[in-house]
Amino acid sequence: MIQAKRELLQALQSALHEALAPLAAEGGLAAPAAVFESPKQASHGDLAITSAMALARPLKKNPRELAERLVQALRAQPAVQRWVQALEIAGPGFINLRLTPAARQTVVAEVLSQAQDFGRQPKTGQRVMVEFVSANPTGPLHVGHGRNAALGDCICNLLASQGAEVLREFYYNDAGVQINNLGLSVQKRLQGLKPGDDAWPEQAYNGDYIADIAADYCVRKTVQADDRSFTASGDADDLGAITQFAVAFLRHEQDLDLQAFGVHFDHYFLESSLYSDGRVDDTVRRLVASGKTFEEGGALWLRTTDYGDDKDRVMRKQDGTYTYFVPDVAYHIDKFQRGYTQVINVQGTDHHGTVARVRAGLQAVGLGIPAGYPDYVLYKMIAVMKGGQEVKMSKRAGTSVSVRDLIDWTSRDAVRFFLISRKADTEFTFDVDLALKANDENPVFYVQYAHARLCSVLAAYTGLRDFGQADLSLLTAPSEAALMTKLAEYPDMLSRAAAELAPHDISFYLRELARTFHAYYAAERFLVDDAALARARMALLTATAQVLRNALFLLGVSAPESMNREAVATAEVAP
Repeated sequence: MIQAKRELLQALQSALHEALAPLAAEGGLAAPAAVFESPKQASHGDLAITSAMALARPLKKNPRELAERLVQALRAQPAVQRWVQALEIAGPGFINLRLTPAARQTVVAEVLSQAQDFGRQPKTGQRVMVEFVSANPTGPLHVGHGRNAALGDCICNLLASQGAEVLREFYYNDAGVQINNLGLSVQKRLQGLKPGDDAWPEQAYNGDYIADIAADYCVRKTVQADDRSFTASGDADDLGAITQFAVAFLRHEQDLDLQAFGVHFDHYFLESSLYSDGRVDDTVRRLVASGKTFEEGGALWLRTTDYGDDKDRVMRKQDGTYTYFVPDVAYHIDKFQRGYTQVINVQGTDHHGTVARVRAGLQAVGLGIPAGYPDYVLYKMIAVMKGGQEVKMSKRAGTSVSVRDLIDWTSRDAVRFFLISRKADTEFTFDVDLALKANDENPVFYVQYAHARLCSVLAAYTGLRDFGQADLSLLTAPSEAALMTKLAEYPDMLSRAAAELAPHDISFYLRELARTFHAYYAAERFLVDDAALARARMALLTATAQVLRNALFLLGVSAPESMNREAVATAEVAP
């Protein structure tokens, strides 16, 4: 079906050039683009063309008359004659195409031949950096970091599937007030204090992990993280050593969180390096030299309003310290100078205010950085429900539910699927009880059960397994046509999702594909006496299982070949 659509798109381009481009030129308009749309109702056909309607208003022409001209030109195209069963004008000028069964059936062979590469595009040479998670090393990863990790990792997988070379980067603030508070918190624990004591600092961190850090520091442990190693001295008076050990300890803990979540990074970037290497000071010098700064009230300001911000922003405060966006500008200059012309940052919506000022700073330094650099994917925090009650705090984390809490309560697959199942900027509640259900209310179970069902049927099949030679023309049942149409949507869905940085589209597609398969499962028998028909259906099931695996892989979710017997026995899955 992919090849059929490609040929039909070329046919549409030729027909538009013949039938409508001359009229557009007479009216001083560009030739209409060759684009297929999906009909709003499946009963209307497989593909729709709206070019006649789009052109009619500016040309002051009757859209049905333009549609008739286009249809006449289309009918003369060999690809239309080969792949289109019906071609009709509907409403004010829609053109609906109904494909032949053969056009739909080709998708099975396409999936089988391409296997795990179905939906993937060749290497483009484009280099993309995705910065995500970027949690401060002051505590375990909470559920907000989990949503960040799921989004970022899936975006990386999605872009890579479309031919990009992707670098995964973790940036963390290893300097500043929060790090000082971390070291102080551990030191107070070493001195025998705990949260609730009169002498416990108000700004200190209260989680049980602070006591764990103090205990390991006392016995002079060595901790190893992905980017550092540090051995404790045991000296309770050495705040600097305590702080360094605490950061290494928590970096190690975050590494364990990420490993449990199935997320890896190619590069770690330290905020402190921006200061030690002089890049923050160099950025400030560039901004001052650009003429876009001014002094007022003892502070240094950047004229971000020149770049669309709602007000100018302070760069250097009265006490001589820099505001947060200044090292962010220096960091993104570094990204650009490393050759990453597309950079994507996955951050919480609380960072919304920094977008305009960072972009303004990058414009002002005069390095040729394009407007709109970098791209941002902003997500909202999530709530967690368990036993019908909102869970607000984890004793381990001391502030909120951690990623490992969610994984322990449910599974890594459930957490990853759920956290990618909504648009990033929408509110979301993670229902632990729902994630444990074995029915069609639970989306991850629903999708994984579809794959397990497929594998079960395929394992029971004893006929010829050379599905490349299967007679696909036998796949004529309505439920088969619906399933093949859904399989054919996968490559275009991936392309759109990558362009729009919308990984949730994959989870939406998976649920629709699973629903379409379950309907097929309820409508038809697969292990039939007709050997040729059984073989054709096995080919379709094999292709369906492959596309499910391909899409689940992009989410970082497994595709089980079997499910827990008890769960399957009690499963309530509707078609």
